[in-house]
Parts: sequence; C-alpha cells; structure tokens
Amino acid sequence: MPAVPPAITERLLAAQVDVQARVDRDSRWIETLFSIFMASFFYWQTGSPLAWAWLGLRALAHLTGDQLSRRYYADATRAQNATRWLHRFMAFSALESTIWATGAWMLPPAGDAVLHALLVIIITIASSAAIYATQAWPVVVAWTVPMNLGLIAALLWQGGPAFLFMVACVVTNLGLVMHFGRRQQRHMAQTLVARFEKEDLADRLAEQVQVAQRASDAKTHFLAAASHDLRQPMHAIALFGSVLTRELAGHRLHASATRLMHAVDALGSSLDSMLDVSRLDAGAITPDIAPTPLNAVLQRLSETFTATAEERGLQLRLRATPLWVRSDPQLLQRALANLVDNALKYTPHGGVLVVARLRGDAVWIDVCDTGIGIDAAHRPEIFQEFYQIDNPGRDRTRGLGMGLSIVQRLVRLLGHEIHVDSWPGRGTRFRVVAQRALPVHDARGVQTGATAPRHAPGSLPRHVLLVDDEDDIADAMQTVMHCVGVQLHRAADAAQAHAACAQAAHDGTPFDALICDLRLAEGADGLTLALTLRERHAGATGPLPTLIITGETAPEPLQRVRATSLPVLFKPVDASRLLQALGQLAPPG
Repeated sequence: MPAVPPAITERLLAAQVDVQARVDRDSRWIETLFSIFMASFFYWQTGSPLAWAWLGLRALAHLTGDQLSRRYYADATRAQNATRWLHRFMAFSALESTIWATGAWMLPPAGDAVLHALLVIIITIASSAAIYATQAWPVVVAWTVPMNLGLIAALLWQGGPAFLFMVACVVTNLGLVMHFGRRQQRHMAQTLVARFEKEDLADRLAEQVQVAQRASDAKTHFLAAASHDLRQPMHAIALFGSVLTRELAGHRLHASATRLMHAVDALGSSLDSMLDVSRLDAGAITPDIAPTPLNAVLQRLSETFTATAEERGLQLRLRATPLWVRSDPQLLQRALANLVDNALKYTPHGGVLVVARLRGDAVWIDVCDTGIGIDAAHRPEIFQEFYQIDNPGRDRTRGLGMGLSIVQRLVRLLGHEIHVDSWPGRGTRFRVVAQRALPVHDARGVQTGATAPRHAPGSLPRHVLLVDDEDDIADAMQTVMHCVGVQLHRAADAAQAHAACAQAAHDGTPFDALICDLRLAEGADGLTLALTLRERHAGATGPLPTLIITGETAPEPLQRVRATSLPVLFKPVDASRLLQALGQLAPPG
C-alpha cells in the first residue's frame, strides 16, 4: 500500500480498533453458546469432566472480554489511545485462541480420529472467519496462530497416518488463511484510507466553498454599496443636467450640455444593467404571465430602435404577426429589446430582422442580423456577465457585456427557451421559444390582451413632500419641480417628515404626493417611513400617493420594495422619467 499521511494512519488504526471492538462484543455470546454446545457434545461422547473444565475457561474468557468492551466504550479518548487498545485486543484474542487450542488436548479422547477430525473442522472454520471478521492484522495473527499451533501439536502427539494427514490439512489451511488474510486486510485498509481521503477532500472542498461564499457575499455587499454611492451623485447630475439642457436651449453651450447628458445616460444605462441582474437574481421581479399579442411588443420595439438603426445606416424589419404567446409583455419586450440592441451593435452593414413563426404549440421569435457572427468557441460564454468578444479595451459604446446575461435570466424567468445559431462573417440568429396562446376578445368581439401598460401622465400633484438626506439631490429635485410649477417641501429624516405633514394639514394644504428615498441617514429605513406616512396622512381618496426612489441593488431591500407594490424608480433618474412617474401617481383628492 502506498505511503499514507500520518493523520490518516491514526484514523485508520482507530477505525480498525473500533471495528474489532464491535466484532468482539457482537460475537461473544454466539461464541459462548457454541462453546456450551461443544462441551455438552464432547461430554456426551466421552463422559470426561475435562469438557466442563474447558467450558469454565471459556466462561472466564467471556467475562474478561465483556469487561474489556465496557472499559473500551467508557473511554472518551479511545480514538487517541488506539494503539494501547489494539494491544489489549491482541492480548485478549491470543487468550481466547489459546483456550481454543487447549480444547484439542482436553475435549477428544486419545486415539479417536473422528472426534479429532471434528475439532479440526471447527478450529479451521473459526480461524478462517478471522479473515473477514477482524480488521487489524496483528489481531488476526493473535487469533489465528495460537489455536492452530495448539491443534497441530495435539495431532502430532497422537501420531499415526490419519493424524498426520490432519496436520497437513491444518498447516495448509493456516498458510492459506495467513496469505489471503493479509491480502484481505490490506484491501480493507486501502478502502478505509480511500474513504478517509475522500472525507478530507470533501471537508476541504466545503471549507473552500465557504470561503468562496464569504468572498461572494463580500463582493455583493461591496458592489451594492458602491452602486448605491455611485447612483447618489449620478441622480443629482441627471436632474441638474436635465434642467441645464432645458435652460440652455438656443445657447451655444446647448450642444455641450446635450453631450454631457448623453454621457450621463450611458453611465446610467450601465448601472441599470447591473441593477437588472441584481433584481433578477434576487427574485425581485415577478412575471405577470398572460396571453400577449406579439404585434404590440414588436410595435414598441420598432418605436424604440428605428431611429438608432437609421443613424447607423442599417435596416430594421419587424414583421407583423397575428400570433399570441403566454408571457409577460413587459419582460418579453425587455428581453427582445436587449437582443435587438445587441444585434445593432454588432452589425456593421445590412440589417436586423425580427420575425415570429408558429411551430406546433410553440412560437419561435427570431432576431436575425447580418453582423460579424459569433465563433463556435465563444458561444458557450456569451451569456456570462461582462463577457464581450473582441473588446479587450472595454469600449463603452459597446456596453458592459450584460445584455445577453439579462436576456437569459429573463427568458428563464418567463419559462421560455433561448437558442443561438451563428455563422462567422455572415450573421447570428437568436431564437426565443414561447408557448402559443389563443387571442383574447372583449365583449364586442375585439381582440384585447395584456400589453405593456402605457400610462398617460395625469396632472402633476401641486404639493409634494420629498424625504431625502442628500442635500445635492434635494436641491436638484427642487430645481426640477420649480420648473414645472410643483411646490416641493424637503425633509431629511422621519421627525422632519412627520412634522411637515402635520404642519401642512394644519395649514389646510396637505401634501398631494410623497417621494421617499429608500436609504436615509444613519441607516434609517425609508420604506417603513414611507408606509407610515402613506397611511397616517391619507386623504379623502385613500392613502397618500407614494413614489420610492432608490440606488439600492442588494437583494433584500429590493424584495421588500416589491412586496409593497409601490412604484419605484432606480437612480439615476432624469427629469422626464421623474415627472412621468409623478404624473402617473393617483391624482390628488
């Protein structure tokens, strides 16, 4: 057997001794009962009282072994003292084996070849059983050798051809027992060593998994904190930039302001991509599966990407279709939008085609392009986060490499499938496979369906409470609201917010809406505060309309926000999105 590390050698010895202790304990009564049967049989055949004397020796061995077992299992440090216990079990096995050897002198009468042959059979069986019943090789030797040597000596003492033949049989059996017993013991030891090595490997693997999990948790916490801290100033920049672009209309610096907002939008898009991944992994997005007309989804894709395709000199074709699928229209549109956006980025000439086909009970939605294609070696990796082909310089105009990762998560969330086929230099086809749905008709027989909701902005609330501890963000919000005639009152914490609501109610001008940041100063929970203000200062038409704004990306806060069903915007938010969301709140009472 190859060299074994000392630690495993100690465990191996402890395991072998433990098995030996169990074998001795479990077989002791069987051995004693068989000894009673043997003594009774030989006394019946010979009438010699030596049979009972031999049984007395066996009874003493039984009591000694029972005491040894009790002491072994009472020893809490037996694994550390395995060597000492091995020597004790060796001595006890040698004692028992010697008592069996005395049976060859005490049980059969002199010259009785039949009874001697019966005893030879019994002892050879008992010694052969040690191959499988005993784990430690020294114990095998201590059990096997004394009884066989005693039997051989007794047979030689009798003399005669029959007894010499028995001696030859016993010697042969002893040799076979020692040979195969040694091999069996080595095999058992190797099995135990392999088990211990696997256990050690599993323990080390579990430790590495825990280390990796701790590192992943630390990375997630760091990214969430970093993302939140980045979104705070980005939110203020987006709001101030929107106002600046509006105020500089017609001025020579308007182009610079516009380029500034393009850069802000690009950075915001990158942050949104990372937020999408965090929200999907956190389970903060729940699909609303319903019959969905594909035409409505394709129409919104056309509205979104037609201008981009024209700017790049590409053709964008979206074929109308009467097909419906079971899906969430908003999430399906986001998945297809990422595929179209990705296709436009990697198509230098030609165009992009989006077409739906019916195949049995499934609908194939293909996004095909005439772009550069994807080499077969890269296809298994394209759905990984931040993976981009031929972009070692991380050109930001080509995104972060998150689009396909988001698509895969969305498709899985919707219960659809996605497949990719590509021909380098000729183009790529992404195929989303969804379940077909039957069209839904209203009472007039006109097709209707769960299309992506489009809220027409209502009139903006005139008196709004903002709860945010960031001065820059509050100033930016104040500027934006002032431009559209909304009176904004700012509170930095819960005490100021409650005081402001009470004062507004006392003055007869209660707030029409509430805008609250999710994370406030000193770890205060903005969501709990918003829910409290929403109920405590409800108006005649119901709870105070509330909008949550946050830069959080961690899973737990996002799940809590989702559970409230409150509208939420993720920083950075520009002025148009903010005003649109504010206009979609319940109208003031």
